[in-house]
Amino acid sequence: GLSDGDVVRVRTNRGQIELPVFRQPGQEGRTISVAVGYGRTQVGRAGQGVGVNAYPLTFTSGRFRRYYLEDVALEKTGRHESLASTQTHFSMEGRPIVLETTLEELHNGAEANSGSESMPTLWAERPQGEHSWGLAIDVNACTGCSACVIACQAENNVPVVGRSEVARNRIMHWIRIDRYYSGSENEPTIVHQPMMCQHCQNAPCETVCPVLATTTSSEGLNQQVYNRCIGTRYCANNCPYKVRRFNWFQYAQNPEFDFTMGSDLARMVLNPDVAVRDRGVMEKCSLCVQRIQLAKNIALQEKRELAEGDIQTACQQACPTQAIVFGDLKDPKSQVSQLRRQQRHYQVLEELGTRPNVGYLKRVRNQMETTKGRQ
Repeated sequence: GLSDGDVVRVRTNRGQIELPVFRQPGQEGRTISVAVGYGRTQVGRAGQGVGVNAYPLTFTSGRFRRYYLEDVALEKTGRHESLASTQTHFSMEGRPIVLETTLEELHNGAEANSGSESMPTLWAERPQGEHSWGLAIDVNACTGCSACVIACQAENNVPVVGRSEVARNRIMHWIRIDRYYSGSENEPTIVHQPMMCQHCQNAPCETVCPVLATTTSSEGLNQQVYNRCIGTRYCANNCPYKVRRFNWFQYAQNPEFDFTMGSDLARMVLNPDVAVRDRGVMEKCSLCVQRIQLAKNIALQEKRELAEGDIQTACQQACPTQAIVFGDLKDPKSQVSQLRRQQRHYQVLEELGTRPNVGYLKRVRNQMETTKGRQ
């Protein structure tokens, strides 16, 4: 058998390449899939020399480019490469992280929005502002393309840490795409779930911070105050969603991390509205607070109220399927409020009483009834 990282030689009638193995549930046993787009030689430090160029194995047939080959053979080379992956565990272990329903149950109204607003709490209600910002994410629409991850990275000056740091689980992305498998190994079901700071109203990270570096604003935003943070990392340990990131190094102007912030030219792409964080502080999703403030200032200059659609987070703006919706939870007419009233809506780990301002819509499976039962 083969293990992840084992290097194999792929022999075809159009040539051969050597690649490391990365096993995936659901892959037909007599087939292999090869990612194209790698093996570049002039793409900068982040992508240079990564992978192998598989395009020479493709061919043209008529007017089309063919990306499938038959009569393919694999040979072990005896070599092994360590693979750096942003996700190493793909099971929910029975926890209600991604909830699913069927089309039949949805039509019959069997799935109802339980809601965590009525759960008892030991917290005193804090003063509320004019707005309460939140997200609604439809996992039924999410394709796992990761456009939101790249958009967030560009908008919020999130550092690129490189392969060695990813292998140490020190990735800095403020939003990640969790992929979960369920069912059998040969015929698994797959679901993608965008996961960022949930902006909890009863935030576990707040209770353990000794210097009040993380607080909740009157508008429902869980805020990180960088110049207060002393880097205890208690907040990351107490976050049930595992969405807080620690700056292990000074990534900007550091030759060891010369990916996006190392040169004067590269730093010109940084967003001037977002602080570049220092070594030793925590950071996380801010719901693009700089965009919220900009929209408020524009509305104030124009002497009007904020309107639906004035504010879009970077992840929402980049999503090709409109799976992410941002808005004011206090406005009952806003799209995000309407989505949260749907019977598909739920909050991840709501039984913990965190009262997150980020909610999800259940995945709907269109399963058919047969004479042998539900398939």
